Amino acid sequence: MKIIKAFPAALLLALLSTGCGKAPKGPGQEGVRVTVVHPRETGVTDHIDFTGTVGAVQSVDIVARVEGFLEGIFFKDGSYVTKGTPLLKIQQDEYIDQLKIYQAQLDYDTAEYNRQVVMFRQNSTSEASVQKYLSEMQQAQAQVSLAKLNLAYTTMSAPFDGLLGEHQVDVGNLVGNNPGNPTLLVNIEQIVPIYVNFSINTRDALRLRQLMKAHHMADKSAVGKNPVYARLEDETGFPHEGVLDFSDNSVDTSTGTIPLRGIFPNEDRILFPGLFAEVRIPLGPPRPGLVIPETAVLSDQEGDYVFLVNEKNTVVRRSIVKGPLNGVDRAITKGLSASDRVVVGGIPNISAGQTAEATLQAPAPQ
Repeated sequence: MKIIKAFPAALLLALLSTGCGKAPKGPGQEGVRVTVVHPRETGVTDHIDFTGTVGAVQSVDIVARVEGFLEGIFFKDGSYVTKGTPLLKIQQDEYIDQLKIYQAQLDYDTAEYNRQVVMFRQNSTSEASVQKYLSEMQQAQAQVSLAKLNLAYTTMSAPFDGLLGEHQVDVGNLVGNNPGNPTLLVNIEQIVPIYVNFSINTRDALRLRQLMKAHHMADKSAVGKNPVYARLEDETGFPHEGVLDFSDNSVDTSTGTIPLRGIFPNEDRILFPGLFAEVRIPLGPPRPGLVIPETAVLSDQEGDYVFLVNEKNTVVRRSIVKGPLNGVDRAITKGLSASDRVVVGGIPNISAGQTAEATLQAPAPQ
């Protein structure tokens, strides 16, 4: 019986001792663990980013210009071809025969005209007769030229180096039988070089003008000179370099934007029409500045800020002014110094005023 009465007391003592073992940490005890970095000094370039679409420099629909049965297709759908590569052929027999007929008529009319000229010199025919046969010879010459042109239209070649689409008509079908609506056979697009089309809204256009003035650049002076960079959604950085090729003279009132265009060499043919691309226009040369990882930058209703760990190992909030984004780094134009310790790891677990145990992260290789 004594053992049974003692058990609840022992249990209560154990519970009390367990609860007392988790007393709150007092000042000076170990704080929340965070990772920090020093802002990195580097060259910072002002720029403005856009979203654009890739477009062909030239796009041509190859159509049937004469009537006939499609006899041959000499390309693979989606292939890249060079200028002059044979692509399609329409049955030629009828056009070859027409050329022979018109050529025979021309030979006869030419001989008759020459005979009339000799007779005229001998006063054996009239000038009107000479003019009549001259007219017939010229008409025959025109018919021969037209027959040669129609025969040439039966074979179609690539008008420039380009990327072919899918053929629209199979061999054996009649094509070209409706001159008012020519039969589309295939489309070809020039992609070396290639355009990236984008637009700028009026707010950014005014900002761009101010930045250009700050860098002593006149309006429109960037066209044909200013470098433009592009990247696809699965690429890092901006690996494609081109030149600003076009800037419209007015605002499109339906969209409130100004169309712009960059031209890119695209010799590796990575870019092709229809892709979305991010476009960057740099403004002026690089200037000294500080950058930190973009993931360290936070925002709320009060503005942009970062968390720092001060010399007393206390977490503090610091308001900043952001500069341009460069890859994974964000330039900071105001609010930080190179000696500050900016929190980059453990952000969700901290708040201003906490004590922190900071570990300095090694700089990433450049």
